[in-house]
Amino acid sequence: MREVVHRTLQEKPLCATHWSTRSLAKVVGLSPASVQRIWKAHGLKPHRIRTFKLSRDPRFVEKLQDVVGLYIDPPEHAIVLSVDEKSQIQALDRTQPGLPMKPGWAGTMTHDYKRNGTTTLFAALNTLDGRVIGQCLSRHRHQEFIRFLRTIDRQTCKDWDLHLIVDNYGTHTHPEVIRWLAKHPRFHMHFTPTSASWLNLVERWFREITEKRIRRGVFQSVQSLVAAIMEYLEVSNAEPKPFVWTASLQNIISKVKRANEALETLH
Repeated sequence: MREVVHRTLQEKPLCATHWSTRSLAKVVGLSPASVQRIWKAHGLKPHRIRTFKLSRDPRFVEKLQDVVGLYIDPPEHAIVLSVDEKSQIQALDRTQPGLPMKPGWAGTMTHDYKRNGTTTLFAALNTLDGRVIGQCLSRHRHQEFIRFLRTIDRQTCKDWDLHLIVDNYGTHTHPEVIRWLAKHPRFHMHFTPTSASWLNLVERWFREITEKRIRRGVFQSVQSLVAAIMEYLEVSNAEPKPFVWTASLQNIISKVKRANEALETLH
């Protein structure tokens, strides 16, 4: 019977994740319980799916070596900053007050909400000590990015070079940004490969502030949202914890190679 199930899925492999237990049981002439036992015996979980994105950047290895090199062996007399924007953060106010957590019960929050505007958080994570330079601005155009670069310039030691790790968002390569950088030679830009945001450590910090402060918050205005973000930033910087990069170049390249080989077998 297991062979019948496997043959059915092999005939329509692209639809395998869409098979429900009942529909597959009907096609192969088994009971839903039998199909479930076969799923379990083979460690298959058709109700779950994982997403992925492989970079097609022709300079992937070159950019990977550049960024990981900054994490593992940063240059002397320089600060390495992982920089990005978290745009369109919504100030959400719940339609009804939630209940606080208590022993045996999780805190509650209504699923519906009222939108009260948005803000964009610009952040520069110091990869050495974990401190973050942050600034909330209404938009995330090249004008705001230059404004944030000026903030970084003011809040860092003037005698040290600054190496900024950024993604390929168009704002970061805008002509006005390039002109500003030319006048500030201590700034050095390092670009992650396309579709490889996981290489930028500040994304990890964004996940933490989202889970610990933004997602759980109730904000009746953009001002209250910004105040909450800046308060979290202040507390975080009081006892910073750097994210230590541990993945080697060889391991990353090997995983990407295996993933590409697996994709090629589907063509």
